[in-house]
Amino acid sequence: MSFVEYGDTIKDGDTAIVFLGHESMFPVKVQHGTVTQTKYGVIRHSMDLIGKKYGSRVTCSKGGWVFILHPTPELWTMNLPHRTQILYSTDISIITMMLELKPGSIVCESGTGSGSLSHALIRTVAPTGHLYTVEFHQQRAEKAREEFREHGVEHLVTVTNQDVCKNGFGVSNIADAVFLDIPSPWEAIGHAKSALKAEGGRICSFSPCIEQVQRTCLAMEEYGFTEINTLEILLRVYNVRTINLQIPDLGKAAEDNSSAAFDSSNPSNQGSLCTNLQQGTVQFKSGVPLREMVGHTGYLTFATKSLF
Repeated sequence: MSFVEYGDTIKDGDTAIVFLGHESMFPVKVQHGTVTQTKYGVIRHSMDLIGKKYGSRVTCSKGGWVFILHPTPELWTMNLPHRTQILYSTDISIITMMLELKPGSIVCESGTGSGSLSHALIRTVAPTGHLYTVEFHQQRAEKAREEFREHGVEHLVTVTNQDVCKNGFGVSNIADAVFLDIPSPWEAIGHAKSALKAEGGRICSFSPCIEQVQRTCLAMEEYGFTEINTLEILLRVYNVRTINLQIPDLGKAAEDNSSAAFDSSNPSNQGSLCTNLQQGTVQFKSGVPLREMVGHTGYLTFATKSLF
């Protein structure tokens, strides 16, 4: 099993996602002789998982059933053990695009944290690229190495335990892109410039506070970065629902005109607009934004290393 090389069959030692519903799922390490408890009953790894295909529906001991999914960076982001605050897919998607990453890219990252962004970066640069990730906290760095090894991507990532603001990334002039998620990113801009290729590259800094953004932008200007811009990504979800409205009484002439304009025999009209003359209502679909949404996560500041 690998997060970048998808397999069909569940094997001993794999990390799989137990899917009970869209709001209920969790990761499990598949092992011979092990059982996993769910609200639908017990899952026996030897009998119910090993040898089955990913995506299979597994019946638990109480008669309920779950799906066993192959892990992806998106599923891992939703289910990983939190050692730090993490980045979610909304921010990760724009980071991947704005850093212009592709298979074969070399990326430097700090800090590693819980590995949410790291898994997405590794999947993007595979199979010939590489991620150099720096983590200040020793235990988090060791846990990240362990997870990368279990997930079959250790050959695509190098984890270093050091202070990026003092010691840099440990590489020079090889990176296509640099990502910073640290409390004082302005102190690491010089090291980021040294890590980027001489012919240029992109940098991104994630900061929750606007004061951090201000100091980071000043440092980027000081080190000669260009095309500096800051984004904030807000995901707004719409709820599609059916609405019934009363037909206004505009008199007989208006009723005749509306009947002539609306051809009820047209299938497209029947699908998009259903008129119930007996009840005097018209029915249609409408998209309404949810009353609550996930608001501010952080500011994303992007810049380009100047060639001059």
